[in-house]
Amino acid sequence: QVQLVESGGGLVQVGASLRLSCAASGFSFSTYVMAWFRQAPGQEREYVAAITVGGAGTHYADSVKGRFTISRNNAKNTVSLQMNSLKPEDTAVYFCAANPGRRPLAQERNYDYWGQGTQVTVSS
Repeated sequence: QVQLVESGGGLVQVGASLRLSCAASGFSFSTYVMAWFRQAPGQEREYVAAITVGGAGTHYADSVKGRFTISRNNAKNTVSLQMNSLKPEDTAVYFCAANPGRRPLAQERNYDYWGQGTQVTVSS
């Protein structure tokens, strides 16, 4: 049974930091590209960041570049998202997702497995 379980969300002030984690099980984690997406209220889900299978390659949406860092630990089957300098527009439910290697990485339909999401709220 495939599972992706996100954690680490919460309510923070503008400028604060949060670290999200996603624990994966039930599939060959180290062979999947992993990514984070987010969905704000009333908006479509949008791509945030992705990391290649070995972790050497990362890619970010322009809106988070320079503030967010994606990383993975293949020994522990986890992927993380370090979020710094948070803004109110970062408020959303954040989802981790797994992709067997389809391109483009920012395309939601290329991801096979999804977590349930964790809420991040940035208050001004």
